Amino acid sequence: MNIHFVSLGCSKNQVDSERVMGLLKTNGHTIVASPNQAEAIFVNTCGFITPAKQESISTILEMADYKQHKAKKLIVIGCLAQRYKADLEQELHEVDRFIGVSEYHRLSEILTETLGTEILGTYGKMERLIPKTAHSAYLKVSEGCSNRCTYCAIPLIRGNMASYPVEELVEEAQRLAATGIKELVLIAQDTSRYGEDQGENRLGELLTKLNTIDGLTWIRLLYQYPNAVTPQLLNTMKACSKVVPYFDIPIQHADDTLLKRMNRKGTVEDMRQVITNIRSVFPTATLRTTLIVGFPGETRAQFESLLAFIQEVRFDHLGAFVYSPEEDTPAFSMDETVSETEKQERLLQVFDAQAVIAAEKKSAMVGSIQTVLIDDLNIKKKQITGRCAFQAPDQVDGEVILPLSSSIRPGDFIQVRITGHDNYDLFGEPL
Repeated sequence: MNIHFVSLGCSKNQVDSERVMGLLKTNGHTIVASPNQAEAIFVNTCGFITPAKQESISTILEMADYKQHKAKKLIVIGCLAQRYKADLEQELHEVDRFIGVSEYHRLSEILTETLGTEILGTYGKMERLIPKTAHSAYLKVSEGCSNRCTYCAIPLIRGNMASYPVEELVEEAQRLAATGIKELVLIAQDTSRYGEDQGENRLGELLTKLNTIDGLTWIRLLYQYPNAVTPQLLNTMKACSKVVPYFDIPIQHADDTLLKRMNRKGTVEDMRQVITNIRSVFPTATLRTTLIVGFPGETRAQFESLLAFIQEVRFDHLGAFVYSPEEDTPAFSMDETVSETEKQERLLQVFDAQAVIAAEKKSAMVGSIQTVLIDDLNIKKKQITGRCAFQAPDQVDGEVILPLSSSIRPGDFIQVRITGHDNYDLFGEPL
């Protein structure tokens, strides 16, 4: 059967999609690039915030149109299907089956029934379907989250944190490296607490073992909770030559009162100390963060404190979002005190402040020599794109753009002199 797959949402969802596609391919089905060619269409949805939900619904309706042609089955999986399954079943009759994440353990049985053909094997135990040309891959180290931030619906959807065994993750990483993966990106809702649900933090142990795998060049961590970045973890990262000094530490805010309302652990001074510790061990560390503006109760003075913290720390990469109420979370019942107009104005102020910092940091790189992992060749644009160690593969941190060259291929690590930049990307020339 020809199957088209649409994967929406975060990198964790992407891994889920690769696992489902791997299960289908192992059972003899073919994943096709166009929905026009498909006999069955899968949509892996996000149900985290309002824009993501809207995108998921829009995509489902778009894919439903193909059932008027060749496609006979439309299957919706993922977070939206988990969170709103009953409502979706009543409203979207075009969909043949909604499968929530809590049902993945019996995915083969469900797909056998829905597709009308036997599916053998266990979800998560089969080889993931990753493009043969891929040189970067995600390694999901745990499911769910136990932090219980008051604005976040992830624990409602995915449950409490459940870490995968170290041995399974090492074996998966070895398989990925054997297929040509050179950059391994560790992900979870909270990577820094890996293993704590089983009694002790084992992130350092995992990194140490991954560092010995032949073929891997870069190991990167995303989604680290700030107060869980301990001196011990920093020392372990320092001892692992393949672990890049890249710290994705979402702080959400820089006011103690608001952090407490968000149920974030630690204080602003704690975050300041963590950043000091990081930079003492890694003077050239890359710092990335995420912020929320307009959270219930946020005063103008508290927002100004956030702006001041941004100026003080000078993050390399920064993302920000306006607060979006999520039903069934504690923050949903909090009185909104910031108008939508004011939220947008504050968001723009954050972006403006960060834009100045980012431009200064990019300008300081001009003339430097950087190691770049080549991602893609674009014949039409006559350019090559790649990333430095301080740029993650999730299209958030920008890229390095180079002139087209017949001697450079995706997956190559090359030396590049940085020659310029725009608001988002760096430009360079190969050495």
